Amino acid sequence: MSVHTDNEIVINAPFDLVWSMTNDVASWPELFSEYATAEILETRGRTVRFRLSMYPDEQGRVWSWVSERTPEVETRTVRAHRVETGAFRYMWIYWQYDEVEDGVRMRWVQDFEMKPTALLGDAAMEERVNGNSRTQMALIKEKVEAAARAAVPG
Repeated sequence: MSVHTDNEIVINAPFDLVWSMTNDVASWPELFSEYATAEILETRGRTVRFRLSMYPDEQGRVWSWVSERTPEVETRTVRAHRVETGAFRYMWIYWQYDEVEDGVRMRWVQDFEMKPTALLGDAAMEERVNGNSRTQMALIKEKVEAAARAAVPG
């Protein structure tokens, strides 16, 4: 079964700031609370291949994987996927940025399917992805809005 998640948040900050902060993969450990490291492995044109490592879980395991993402500022979208899929059969991620009255609506759409051998099934991972997306989006909103306030003279 394929899982489709769709989460969004409005960030009260200029588009250029939202775009630059959320697409600077190397700084993701400061932007997201779940990533311990983000290592850029290769850049080809606009496409960035990188390794993310999470903080150790309750059993001391460190989850890590390689992904690729291609930002397209002209369409205000990003397409990404996991290269090392781990427990997923596949994981595709689409980010969309739209300027709205109160700032920038940032939307994450994730499509995935779990392998039969995964510790979590599709439904459990869908719940985890949705919950984590909302948590991380709220944190990103807070950090980007703080950076926007700090950038205003006065």
